Amino acid sequence: MKDNILLLLEQTVEILKQKNILPSDVKPRIQVDRTKDKAFGDFATNLALMTAKPAGKNPRELAQLICQHLPASDVITKTEIAGPGFINFFVADNALINQLEAAYQDANLNIKKVAQPQIIVADYSAPNLAKEMHVGHLRSAIIGDSVVRTLEFLGHKVIRQNHVGDWGTQFGMLLTYMERLQQQDSEVSMELHNLEKFYRAAKKCFDEDESFSIRAREMVVKLQSGDEQCKVLWQQFIDISMDHCQETYDRLGVSLTRNDVKAESSYNDELQGVVDSLTEQGLLVESNGAQCVFLEQFKGKDDEPLPIIIQKTGGGFLYATTDMAATRYRNDVLHADRVLYFVDARQSLHFQQIFALAKKAKFARPEMSLEHMAFGTVMGEDGKPFKTRSGDVAKLADLLTEAQQRAFDLVKSKNPDMAEDELRYIADVVGISAVKYADLSKTRTSDYTFSFDNMLSFEGNTAPYILYAYTRVSSIFAKADVAADKLTGDIKLDSEQEKALGKKLMQFNDALNNVANKGLPHVMCGYLFELAGTFSSFYEACPILIHEDESVKASRLKLAALTAKTLKQGLSLLGIKTLERM
Repeated sequence: MKDNILLLLEQTVEILKQKNILPSDVKPRIQVDRTKDKAFGDFATNLALMTAKPAGKNPRELAQLICQHLPASDVITKTEIAGPGFINFFVADNALINQLEAAYQDANLNIKKVAQPQIIVADYSAPNLAKEMHVGHLRSAIIGDSVVRTLEFLGHKVIRQNHVGDWGTQFGMLLTYMERLQQQDSEVSMELHNLEKFYRAAKKCFDEDESFSIRAREMVVKLQSGDEQCKVLWQQFIDISMDHCQETYDRLGVSLTRNDVKAESSYNDELQGVVDSLTEQGLLVESNGAQCVFLEQFKGKDDEPLPIIIQKTGGGFLYATTDMAATRYRNDVLHADRVLYFVDARQSLHFQQIFALAKKAKFARPEMSLEHMAFGTVMGEDGKPFKTRSGDVAKLADLLTEAQQRAFDLVKSKNPDMAEDELRYIADVVGISAVKYADLSKTRTSDYTFSFDNMLSFEGNTAPYILYAYTRVSSIFAKADVAADKLTGDIKLDSEQEKALGKKLMQFNDALNNVANKGLPHVMCGYLFELAGTFSSFYEACPILIHEDESVKASRLKLAALTAKTLKQGLSLLGIKTLERM
């Protein structure tokens, strides 16, 4: 519907140019938005306000001319001019019905694929393999995954990249501890099954035993120089660490696999090339023994230039070096049009510098979009970064287990006679969904407070509420003993509630594009919450199964089926399963 109006306005601009009402060189960026108050129509544009000055006319006068020259269309019943020159559009019921019918018939809800698919690299999750995944890794994994799913649904080619931390000084410490365990005939793989305990034990040795710390530093050099024995130990550590990560991804329903891992270590052989290239271009400057780049747009206190450190004193490389190598790989090998980095907001300056340097050094094409999809921190109810009662960073696996147990207790209290295995399945889905949805429903750039009580509530914008709304719709078809995808009859929009539901269903495309273009999953969550509420109002006002008119009954069943289909698709793009019963 929105695309139809945009096309009509584009045609109108050309007509006005031909009639010399608008200058021929005017190229307005036409914007069409949904109105918040339906008394002012369904859509509105500020085109007249944008083009009044070059046209030399009063905005309301130009708005009148736009309306007069708008091509005839069966989509629009009327237009109205409001305020200083806004144009409001009222959509015809028949046009809305046609779109609803098309959405019902199509497996993808009649959502058109993008005309020009892009190659989009999504860098997300990226845990440090020295420790188990904790609550801080949650946001990158699930926000990134929901955006990736949406981009693929719209037809883009998405390349997932899990830029895991598997390199650096700390691995010398860990490998030395593995070596010591082997010398003591301990079963290293068993010890590694608790990474947190393993890491703390290795760190204690490193801090308290000078011979251990010397050996650890030697191991770093050996690892980075390709020593075979060292690499065997390292690979064993990486494999077990990645198994931990994959178990968590599978529990969360995150679509990352081992094939998507493009670790820091994979760029090791390219790091000296980064230094050489920056040196050849005259961009590297020695500062206190380190090799740095200074870009004039980045300054600190007292207007001092901020360095981008590429190589440490002594020859070591840093995150900036690896990120530059990764950017060049994504440009030269993957030919990315967009690269999305799902990393927390505290790294904003780092990515601003990397993006600017990548363009200046020609590691990224001018037209390649580098975007930091920054997100806020998960906070505890005390207003501080979320931790366990003991004060430790909460392990993600433990958090998910607690969510599932709380969901089990809740579902069992509502269904005391339900079989244990069904209770467990429902609780597992509800628990994981609650954790994910609570995060995804918050604005990505904001901090949010982690609360089991809030996320498991059946009231408000929560996963249990949306999942229950879906089961309510599904139950209609169970009672009617009809298949939701085999309905006949035409959709009718006779009541205000039917029209409201029909219009809300057609807003799915807008939510999709907000997620795809801006990386904002909370827009999809908000839409699904509004759709569930709109359906509830429709259901209360418009009897379905007991209506005596079969044509009305058939129409309302179709609207219900389309609601369920839209809820299920929207939740799927968020990485959330649906349930037929709760």
